[in-house]
Amino acid sequence: MILVGHVTKEGSLAGPRVLEHMVDTVLYFEGDTHSSFRLVRAVKNRFGAVNELGVFAMTDKGLRGVANPSALFLSQHSLDVAGSCVLCTQEGTRPLLVEIQALVDGSQAPSPRRLTVGLEQNRLAMLLAVLHRHAGIVCSDQDVFVNAVGGVKISEPAADLAVLLAIVSSLRNKPLPGKLVVFGEVGLAGEIRPAPRGQERLKEAAKLGFTHAIVPKANAPRQAIKGLEVIALDRVEQAIEQMRAW
Repeated sequence: MILVGHVTKEGSLAGPRVLEHMVDTVLYFEGDTHSSFRLVRAVKNRFGAVNELGVFAMTDKGLRGVANPSALFLSQHSLDVAGSCVLCTQEGTRPLLVEIQALVDGSQAPSPRRLTVGLEQNRLAMLLAVLHRHAGIVCSDQDVFVNAVGGVKISEPAADLAVLLAIVSSLRNKPLPGKLVVFGEVGLAGEIRPAPRGQERLKEAAKLGFTHAIVPKANAPRQAIKGLEVIALDRVEQAIEQMRAW
């Protein structure tokens, strides 16, 4: 039996919330009104993995599944641009490549703005503090804006390293290599922590034609992945030094 309902502005089901406790699986149908793509996300599943993500395109013949959803969240630049970094995130059991864009600009206000779209805003303030303390890069007089392309929402901490590299790239106006993919959690001590399912993320990046990857040292593959050069690091400072080498 399938029950169909809708969600109010407060985020609760229109009707008794107890409905979610009665059923085996809860699927949320999400989408932007300005986009032809829709996401089906599993938030509860008694007989399978949660946080799975299905991507569908709305066509004149109904919803059609998207075979390569990573292509939706990657901008097509004719040239490498500063402030752009590709993240390999994980949605359930599916690796997903998403472009993280950052814009760092001089602030004209006493309190610089910190704004994120698709990412946790509180985490951005923490990452800027880590960048200042352990890499000596100051953004206290800069407005910082960070966006996840395509309207996708990223909640996992493995996005930290990609956000930092995108910010530094924008601040220095120095583009990162176009075929670079990044993932890794950043701790308050400046260490780069491993991300779950690291091997699957790297294989997905190699399959989509990426040639370089910056990953936590604990996620370094035991065997080389054809066509992909993996740079395994354990400190934020090392990642910034790697950017200077490019």
